[in-house]
Amino acid sequence: MSQPVVPVYLRSFSHSLTNHAIPHLGRRYDTSGTFLRERGNTVVCHLVEGSESASAILDARARFLSMPCADKLAFTAGSSLHMTLFQGIIETRRSLPYWPADVSLQAPIDDMTAIFMDRLARFAPGEAFAVEVTHATPNGLTLDGVTARDRQVLKDWRNRFADLLGYRHPDHDTYVFHITFAYMIERFDDETMAVWVPFLDEIAQDIRRRSPVIELRAPAFCAFEDMNHFEELLSFEPR
Repeated sequence: MSQPVVPVYLRSFSHSLTNHAIPHLGRRYDTSGTFLRERGNTVVCHLVEGSESASAILDARARFLSMPCADKLAFTAGSSLHMTLFQGIIETRRSLPYWPADVSLQAPIDDMTAIFMDRLARFAPGEAFAVEVTHATPNGLTLDGVTARDRQVLKDWRNRFADLLGYRHPDHDTYVFHITFAYMIERFDDETMAVWVPFLDEIAQDIRRRSPVIELRAPAFCAFEDMNHFEELLSFEPR
């Protein structure tokens, strides 16, 4: 069988096209698909429960589960679905620039969450924004602002969170918004990729048809124990 044509944004999921280690495997989840304790905090927008967006996205996730080699993916809980707006800190990544330079790298996670809550009490919410699905991958969905203005507003939210909290990840300016369905346990072989590539294109088209704009709740600062639940502690209603 000849190697399937794989779009650039899917190449990291192909065993034939990628040979580097799978990110997070063995730290965030294990080879059985069980999620491990990995405490931290983050700013996310959860799906609006009962919305057409949530329905379309949950339907897509269910279709993922029925696909060939879905057992090579570790699926998070459907109730955890969200778009990350700004990454917080995480227990397993205690280094600069993933951590505020003015706080000890050994600070307990609960202390970090309290520090961030104090800083975020001064945060002024930004403008509302609209996002759409751009692609589907074996991990889930990639998103972006619908218009150039939406993309600028998203950038503004992220820049102001970074300024207030005191750190910027290396990919701060190139961060790809997403909704995670699953994490890869083992990359797909060519035969599996040949099935998944058209399937993922169909998924993205179906969601865009059913929900051209993804309905999201207000951004919220959350704490988490693992990737299956993000507890909202402080929300920021867009102006």
